[in-house]
Amino acid sequence: MNWSYRNTVLVLCTFAFFVTVTARLVISPVVPDIVETFSVSTGSVGLALSGMWAAYALSQFPSGLLGDRFGERRIILSAIGGTAVASALLALSPTYVAFLLFAIVLGGTAGLHYSVATTLLTRLFDQTGRAIGLHVSGAPIAGLAAPVLAALAADRYGWRAAIAVGTAVGVPIVLVFFLRTRPTEPRYPDRRMRDQIDPSLLFQLLTRPSVAYTTALCAMGAFTWQATASFLPTFLEVGYELPRTTAGLLFSLYFLVNGGVQPLIGALSDRYSRDAAAAITMSSGVVGYAVLVSGEELPAAVAGVVCVGVAMTWGAPLQSRFMDVLSDSERGLGFGLVRTAYMTLGATGSVAVGSAADFFGWTVAFGLLSALMAISLVTIATNDVLSLGY
Repeated sequence: MNWSYRNTVLVLCTFAFFVTVTARLVISPVVPDIVETFSVSTGSVGLALSGMWAAYALSQFPSGLLGDRFGERRIILSAIGGTAVASALLALSPTYVAFLLFAIVLGGTAGLHYSVATTLLTRLFDQTGRAIGLHVSGAPIAGLAAPVLAALAADRYGWRAAIAVGTAVGVPIVLVFFLRTRPTEPRYPDRRMRDQIDPSLLFQLLTRPSVAYTTALCAMGAFTWQATASFLPTFLEVGYELPRTTAGLLFSLYFLVNGGVQPLIGALSDRYSRDAAAAITMSSGVVGYAVLVSGEELPAAVAGVVCVGVAMTWGAPLQSRFMDVLSDSERGLGFGLVRTAYMTLGATGSVAVGSAADFFGWTVAFGLLSALMAISLVTIATNDVLSLGY
């Protein structure tokens, strides 16, 4: 397989990830409008978003199995197309209950993409940190575009149009992906899915020390990422009393920093150490969230957002760490399994932070995220000490 085609697949996988992330991120800037339309609390919207993230997490494991059985390309196409349809349904929600249900559907379809795309790229590239770092940059690219597109659509046509942006970007990408990529041969076409779901073997995989350690770090990172993606614009709008446009621009800045730093962190993890690169991200998170909750003016908001953008690049080193510790035969099933495990735990971030904001205010809610980043940093340091035998 030539270099040009491999990079074509990498770019298209990145934009497929862009679609699945955009469809979820366009919800965040219009949370106040959704609260008003359905006359519900911020915590209730947080519950819907947590349901979306939980469904996203739960679909990671079967997506890995489906990729092994039917080939990665077919599953990626299903994910992009399903995301476009689910976004349209969510935009048309007549009640809060319908909104909750369609948010879960959106999460489940979008979640089919990432694990199989990562497995595919691992098969194509030797430098997995670089490839995964570039693939993950689809999220910050979406973060740059989503707030702007959502704000423009909401200001002109209302919040439903903002959510329909997921459909608008999904349709052309699924067509390009279909036309420009070749079918991928299934790795295990004759292996039945139920034969692979052996609870004792799955438990052994998850409790393997190297896997359990990395899963714990990713769970804390996912909790923080999902809470940030769900509520950072609202925190800036309410906590700092910034105009929606300014809050949206800062949300875009967050993703701009994240996208710019992501490949660098991935490359550092390839060259030096997965843990050292992850420690850089967690340290930045401790500082960034602390600055956000202690500041009052725009400069503090900018500084905090920049640090948080760096913090949320933890995915490149930690996901590469999974690929290091999983054997080739385990990667399709194993990576989907650990993604489901840590993202299911992390999915509680939206409802936890939304409820904390309702009861205690945004300062306490986002202060919790700084504390969680500190726990992650201590976990990395402790693991390094134990690994050295001290």
